[in-house]
Amino acid sequence: MAFEITGTGRAVPPRRVTNDELAKELDTSDEWIRSHTGIGSRHIADENTASSDLGLEAAKQALIMAEPGKSLAEAALSLDMIVVATATPDFFGSPATACIIQDKLGAKRAGAMDVTAGCTGFIYALETACGLLSLGNRKRVLVVGSDILTKFTNWADRGSCVLFGDGAGAVVLDNTDAPRTENGRRGVIATILRADGSGVEHLFFKGGGSRAPFKAGEILEKSIYIELNGQAVYNFAVKAMTDTIRDILDQEGFTMDNVSLIIPHQANARIVQAAAKRLKIPEEKYFLNIEEYANTSTASIPIALDELNRGGKLKKGDLLLTVGFGAGLTYGANLIVW
Repeated sequence: MAFEITGTGRAVPPRRVTNDELAKELDTSDEWIRSHTGIGSRHIADENTASSDLGLEAAKQALIMAEPGKSLAEAALSLDMIVVATATPDFFGSPATACIIQDKLGAKRAGAMDVTAGCTGFIYALETACGLLSLGNRKRVLVVGSDILTKFTNWADRGSCVLFGDGAGAVVLDNTDAPRTENGRRGVIATILRADGSGVEHLFFKGGGSRAPFKAGEILEKSIYIELNGQAVYNFAVKAMTDTIRDILDQEGFTMDNVSLIIPHQANARIVQAAAKRLKIPEEKYFLNIEEYANTSTASIPIALDELNRGGKLKKGDLLLTVGFGAGLTYGANLIVW
């Protein structure tokens, strides 16, 4: 039994906003943003686009790749489950964004659920999918990471608004009878999931939940936006990435020489560089596309996977390490034999 990725997809809004464009509205510059984050542009959804819309497009691409020669309708009927990671669901609380995607795909035989784990959401969702497949009565799960953070961004805060972009990525995960490799494993072979809830207030949406519900007639102010303690999150993220990479390799008996590529959550290039320096890992070992997309939250890792896959940069047998961190605070990693 192996849990293999058989299809990938990605979607970003057509509107691309460069740092220079932001600098016309904010007291900032392309040089400042690049030097502090590695970001050069971001894609921003229009007012009529929700997370399910981007997730649906990424899902379609992944399904078509997983079922070459079949129609999208036929491919959708092959799904047993849809798991969507998102921090920006279409609707507060319910219904799950996964249910909206399930309906629009026509995946009539699939269950659907959301996973909330901040920017680590895709890593959590992929492991959730593996757990669902391990029961033996399911063969295929669609895993989607989709977020529209720019609708919850305070565009008057130059320190945080430059960080975020919108996008979605998806993978089809199949329970296969894959031929055995030398180490006897294929597909998703290991995952570490961790959390540190003491850091909740370093990165969160303060208003709107049962702790601080919106009230009729209330004037909404900054509480609707992402609240970010940048320095605290930076310190947490560097340590989380360093510890998680080290721990998952030790757990599975691998070294960095075995790893073909590290695909990190694309939050800030400086975080990746700091973690690489601590672990003495060459930066070339990491795949970064943050310059184009900025921080797309749960979508960043599956967008990167699809970009690499469609670009022909992944070979069968490559050992990939995904690693992420986010609100919660959460962190984790997957090891995947491609």
